[in-house]
Amino acid sequence: MGAKARTGAELESNTAGKARTTSIWRKIYGQRYLQVMALLGVAWMLVFNYIPMYGIIIAFKEYDIIYSISEAPWVGLEHFKAFLEDDSLPYVIKNTLGMSLFKLLIGFPLPIIFALLLNELRSAIFKRWVQTISYLPHFLSWVILGGIMATFLADVGIINKLLLALGWIDEPIMYLAEPQYFWSIVVSSDIWKELGWSAIIYLAAISSVSPELYEAATIDGAGRFQKIWNITLPSIKGTISILFILAISGILNSNFDQILVLRNALNETSSNVIDVYVYQTGLASGRYSYATAVGLIKSLIALVLLLAANRVTKRLSDTSLF
Repeated sequence: MGAKARTGAELESNTAGKARTTSIWRKIYGQRYLQVMALLGVAWMLVFNYIPMYGIIIAFKEYDIIYSISEAPWVGLEHFKAFLEDDSLPYVIKNTLGMSLFKLLIGFPLPIIFALLLNELRSAIFKRWVQTISYLPHFLSWVILGGIMATFLADVGIINKLLLALGWIDEPIMYLAEPQYFWSIVVSSDIWKELGWSAIIYLAAISSVSPELYEAATIDGAGRFQKIWNITLPSIKGTISILFILAISGILNSNFDQILVLRNALNETSSNVIDVYVYQTGLASGRYSYATAVGLIKSLIALVLLLAANRVTKRLSDTSLF
């Protein structure tokens, strides 16, 4: 009887498994057009994101463009050691982390505040105007914005004229020629460009908050600030946590386009970041293996930061990427 029961249970299990498989294939067939569209995206990722990862091995080789990757001789960890022993490494790390931390401390909360303020606007027309004006800089390249910043910050630019008119300075200042101003210029111009665009995600999250919560709070006598603090912010906590994790993981990214446009020989001590260092020392000099080794170190650190930020955020807010 026991053997027969087991056999019957196995048959039922196999039948259920086949039924599930058939159901899955039917569902896939029913979504075949969507699946084809998804497969195109997967193919794009494989071709441009995963297959090129084979080239990482040149970080452990002495690669030259006249040879193939397989023909290049192995050198082990020499390029990693050379990077860690480079005399310019301390101030490169200092500049990279300094600007990134300022962007994180100032640039991360500002889009949240901006989204909250936009959500409180009652005039739909004025709200659309503010959104359009704040989004516009995002669609301009750093080549254009860099030229605008250079014009504004020149000795005859609008910034110097305004400060002279107010009596705050006695003579024009060449801001892009002074290293002590470079970090502030980078952070402020990055906020100017991305503030409105970054707020879109938060506005989308705010729009999903149930109006009934605000109605109940109004009945209880809550003011606007109390509604923001007790309803809006807790409701978008998950979105804030996810974006914070991604911001932490990208802390070693310094927006290469922006830095390259704004930097010059006079502010080099404050503008030489990892991305610029890799470009100048590695790619511009033909040291492809060295540049790959530095990029691999940067990627590994970013992975560690991502995992750490994900774990900490999960403990504090019960929200995580995985």
